[in-house]
Amino acid sequence: MFDAACRMYDPAMPRYLIERSYSVDMNGLPTVATRSKAIGHYHYPEIVWEHSHVVLDADGTPKSYCVYDAPSEEMVREHAQRLGDHTIRTIYEIAGDVTPDDFPLTEDPA
Repeated sequence: MFDAACRMYDPAMPRYLIERSYSVDMNGLPTVATRSKAIGHYHYPEIVWEHSHVVLDADGTPKSYCVYDAPSEEMVREHAQRLGDHTIRTIYEIAGDVTPDDFPLTEDPA
């Protein structure tokens, strides 16, 4: 079922899920995000920042989970190094997406 429902992507432009931890607090994140957008625009126009989810870990450190389209993981890492103020924890190449709408509603399994 999962394979049939999963929307796959063109490997010519891979998508990545990037897990980051920041060295700034939540008040500093807009400055970092603005700088990230400018770095992408002026230095890495091949990268598309789709969206991010921001969370706080157990000690209150901001983390983000960002989705990027980029030609390579190496280019994502170059962008991150230029950006600073964070550490990449993990980069995953996205194989596809699913949503609840991709699966039928069945009878109550209880």
